[in-house]
Amino acid sequence: MEEARREIGARFYATFMDVIEQRGRRFSACFDTVHLGAMVVGDMRCGADVRLRFGELGAYHVNVPLSGRLEVRQGAGRLVTATPASGTVLDPRGHVVVERWAGDCRVVAVKVETAALRRRLEELLGRTPPRGLVLEPALDLTRGAGRDWATLVRQLAREAADPTGLAQHPLVAAPLQDALLTGLLLAADHPYRDELDEPDRTLRPAPVKRVMDAVRERPEHPFTATELAGLARVSTRRLQESFRAHVGTTPMGYVRDVRLARVRDELRGAEPDGGLTVSEVAWRWGFTHLGRFAARYRERFGEAPSQTLHTPPPGGRR
Repeated sequence: MEEARREIGARFYATFMDVIEQRGRRFSACFDTVHLGAMVVGDMRCGADVRLRFGELGAYHVNVPLSGRLEVRQGAGRLVTATPASGTVLDPRGHVVVERWAGDCRVVAVKVETAALRRRLEELLGRTPPRGLVLEPALDLTRGAGRDWATLVRQLAREAADPTGLAQHPLVAAPLQDALLTGLLLAADHPYRDELDEPDRTLRPAPVKRVMDAVRERPEHPFTATELAGLARVSTRRLQESFRAHVGTTPMGYVRDVRLARVRDELRGAEPDGGLTVSEVAWRWGFTHLGRFAARYRERFGEAPSQTLHTPPPGGRR
């Protein structure tokens, strides 16, 4: 059991594990995992009924059972049961307890880095969402996008035991990761799901996309309107018009929005008493005028940056 605990800690998250019932079975854990950049996919089973306790995960996590059932609670939320018909989705914040991982439960566990999923959402929306990304805790695996996403991760889990498999080749792993991130955003329920599902969403022209990609890659860089136009390969005026038409803001307004989102992510992820200051984070992400920064932050998120830093998340401290 100690070996199994260490393996889960190395691949996923630190945990405490206890056998709660053997029912004639012996504890016999088997874990096969594959890394795909910002994601880990694991085919896992324990043999006996176990209970696990985690702190805050710091990542999104999805459980897709192949058999049996798994009962999970996060923070002060209700108990959610994962079965082959319904997966569970866990948030990066809030302590997690697996109340019962049944001995006959074989589960595909998917760990997703928080920043990777949020940035994929930005890419798909073409803007920085004003609110955080909270996924609903239940995922329907019997139909539509949920079923198709689960089929893909199950296939990856089958290949996890083969270190020479195609899924681990760099030329395949990167687009496969993008497909899994996009698929999860289309399969899970969240505030932006309807927007992603719109069939007639206008495609943004290449100059706009080039600028958006460059800004998301290096939001802290001291971009100017002229430099952004050079990256877009169009005139400054043409870029301004394209951004207003397709993004709803100016190129420099988009730079500011991305920076504000990065600041918020860092403040929300920091320890309230860890010594980090708002000004330190603001400077790191390219804000040189702290007064204007604070006003923009409050306007966008409805609270002062210091409130974000010192407010513990629901379900416990960071």
